[in-house]
Order: sequence, then structure tokens, then C-alpha cells
Amino acid sequence: MPDPSDATREMQRLLRRAQSTPDAADASDLPAADIVRHLQPFLTERRQARIEAVLEERTTTVVPVVEGIVNTGNVSAVMRSAEALGFHQFHVIMNAAAEDTQFKTSRRTSQGAEKWLDVQVWETPAACARRLRERGYRVVVTHLDDAAVPLGTLDFTEPTAIVFGNERDGASEALLAEADATCIVPMSGFTQSFNISVAAAVVLYHAREDRLRRQGHHGDLPADAKEALRAHYFLQSVNRAADILARAQEEV
Repeated sequence: MPDPSDATREMQRLLRRAQSTPDAADASDLPAADIVRHLQPFLTERRQARIEAVLEERTTTVVPVVEGIVNTGNVSAVMRSAEALGFHQFHVIMNAAAEDTQFKTSRRTSQGAEKWLDVQVWETPAACARRLRERGYRVVVTHLDDAAVPLGTLDFTEPTAIVFGNERDGASEALLAEADATCIVPMSGFTQSFNISVAAAVVLYHAREDRLRRQGHHGDLPADAKEALRAHYFLQSVNRAADILARAQEEV
């Protein structure tokens, strides 16, 4: 029988990795443009082209949020879908009020997606929702209730935090109290719900396609955000990047 403490440690490791990835500000005193200049010789042209292609498709207008998910594999799977579809920010609500939470281990991994995401962890739905609203986002929770609107009626060119609840119980009452709207994925079969990782993949793919249909593009980062993120990606892509930058600063 799996040890519950092993599952807790697995979840903690995933979130710790996600939050500990270095960015340009932490790596050195150099501006982002200088970080790119010093690390560029250590990247192939193919890798640099891939980074530029990813930057062009990145957005922070839509933010995936997961709440109270206990299976590390599900969190990893949603991270992987979010990163692959071009969403840069990712929020995790732990729901500390649920004292009986027992995490579950999983063989599924994020394939390193967390190091390319801007992951933020919150203890409560209220704290997360408050920060998102301060930044201009509406909070939309995937939840089946009388007020829920079909996914296809939402305009994802508007700043939107799309929230996915717990695998078994769905969104908490505390989270629903913070929602600006609820939505559902229309289904044609007898099954009433998807697995959380599948639901997130479906919703995020739809959000991307909706943005392409309405405005002709998905990525929308401003130039300064791209520059900072480019430096971050270079840092993630070059072995011993911190040592290279330290030597560059010594030579100035």
C-alpha cells in the first residue's frame, strides 16, 4: 500500500521545482538583453529558433488555475497541456482548509513543463482570486450548475482565469463564491464529466482556438515581457549558465 507521506513529498517536489526555476532577475545583475548576448554562443541556431517560435505563441491573457488537486499526475498533466498550448502563467490553489487532504502518487510526469511556466501557489481560493482580479482577470470556474454557460460562449481574448477543481468533488464552495462565472464543456454521451486532466486539455485547446478565430493570433506578450522571458529560456537551456554569466561579469 502506498505511503501517503510519499505522495505528499511528490507533490511538494513538483511545486518546489516549479517555483524555483531561475529567471533573469535572479541569475545576475545583468539586463535580460545582456544575458541573451552572453549565452547565445552556447545555443544552436535550431534551439534559438525554437525559443523564438515559442515566445511568439505565449500568452498571459488566459491563466489556467487548479484547485485542491490531490493526484500529482493530474497536476503534471495540466501543466504539460498548458505549456504545450502556449499559456505561460499557471496557478495552484492548495486549499489548506482541507486538513484531511491525502495526496496520491502517479507515474505520469510533467515532462519538465514546470520549468517553462510561471507557477504561483496559493493557500486559499480567496487569495488567488483577489490577486487575479487586481490584475484585471475574470474568474471562470468549470462547474456544472444552473448558471453555467457553455464553454463556446466565452470570449478568451478577454483576460480570463479558467479554474479546474478537485478530481472527485470539483470546485470548492469557497472557490465558487469567488467565481465571476461558471462554465461547462457540452457533452454528447452518457458520461457527465471528463477526468480533470482531459477536461483541462479540452478547455485550454478550445481557448487557444477561440483566440485564433477571434483575433488571428494566440501569443500576445509585449516586447519587454518577451525580452525577459527570452533570457529566462536561455538560462533554462544552457548548462552552467550562471557560471558563464559570472565569468562575463568578471571580464567587464
